[in-house]
Amino acid sequence: MFGKGRSAALGFIFVTVLVDVIGLGIIIPVLPKLIQQLTGGDMSVASRYGGWLMFTYAFMQFLFAPVLGSLSDQYGRRAVILFSLFGFGLDYLLLAWAPSITWLFIARILSGITGASFTTASAYIADISTPEKRAQNFGMIGAAFGMGFIIGPLIGGVLGQFGERVPFYFAAGLALVNWLYGMFILPESLSKDKRRKFEWKRANPVGSLLHLKKYPAVAGLVLSFTFIYLGANAVQSTWSYYTMKKFGWDPAMVGYSLAFVGLMIAIVQGGLIRIAIPKLGQTKAVFVGLVLYTIGMVCFAYAPNTYMMFAFCVIYCLGGIAGPALQGLISSHVPANEQGALQGALTSLISATAIVGPPLMTNLFSFFSRDGAPLYLPGAPFIAGAFFFLLLFFAASNGQAQHVVDLGCIDRNFVDHATVVAAFNANLARELT
Repeated sequence: MFGKGRSAALGFIFVTVLVDVIGLGIIIPVLPKLIQQLTGGDMSVASRYGGWLMFTYAFMQFLFAPVLGSLSDQYGRRAVILFSLFGFGLDYLLLAWAPSITWLFIARILSGITGASFTTASAYIADISTPEKRAQNFGMIGAAFGMGFIIGPLIGGVLGQFGERVPFYFAAGLALVNWLYGMFILPESLSKDKRRKFEWKRANPVGSLLHLKKYPAVAGLVLSFTFIYLGANAVQSTWSYYTMKKFGWDPAMVGYSLAFVGLMIAIVQGGLIRIAIPKLGQTKAVFVGLVLYTIGMVCFAYAPNTYMMFAFCVIYCLGGIAGPALQGLISSHVPANEQGALQGALTSLISATAIVGPPLMTNLFSFFSRDGAPLYLPGAPFIAGAFFFLLLFFAASNGQAQHVVDLGCIDRNFVDHATVVAAFNANLARELT
């Protein structure tokens, strides 16, 4: 179908993801301050509300991601992507107009329902990629995320100086422009002969997860997803609150730090993985990634100053070296007409961990950072995150369970936890909000 137009189609989806992430990144630096404004509480109180907002988003995405993924298998990727982008535009407007904390929750419900742009973008790329190019093209999503996350937080930090709600209006405009862009330019990737009818047994979250058992390489991901995403939620859920509380950062500084994170992710996803994976091999890349994530978490928890937080970001972001390769491997085991369902199921699994992770991590932060805490340790969520990473590392390295060591692999030289890393890089911005 695509032939000569394959490169152009990849360019279209790259721009769509890029603009989407820019919009997400814009609002991250100012959301804690907006929560404070609406609740009248301090940063510890705001973090608890932030955690429950993330819970709300994750729960709705858990319910609806497989529905939208399956709908994209029947009606095509283009329609679902456009629906998602329009929903994000409305979500940002609700956030900008919110007169109370209740309206923030309503906006998160809407965003969770329509939050399928990354899921369907992954299926889109799988549609138009050859097997040998899938990993490389999935890495392009990571690179688009990195670039968007450089630009978005910088804009958000600057605009946030003019008021907590200004960035939301800008993000709404950007999302709606992206929707119009896709309306006129984005081509369909799934040909009609490869589509399949919508079925509720695959579209509900439980059925979607059970459907993964059909593919042994995918079914083995459950344990890795659980541990990696529970750990990753320490960063996703508490970064803004932690840095504002411990170092006194303002929204602009949060924006600069997240822009730096975006730069590192773009470097890793866009370039380093092409060198590191062939040199290290898949198994070593996975173990190195786990070690780097663990070290990064511990360093975040005990960082003495702002400068060291930036240095430790380098260590943490280098842990993403193994992600795109595994995502490509998993995708290659699923037929073209089931890519949407696969990506929807994986998103549901990620959302299931995000249902537990944000309240856990933000409440840890709130408890250990509040006045009168038995132990003042605002970095407690990062210690918990490092613990989850270590659990998976030792389980794999000690060979206590073959389904951990070989986790969904074609051969015994690969560990499937890396899919989570790929998905984390693609969804970090969304989860932060």
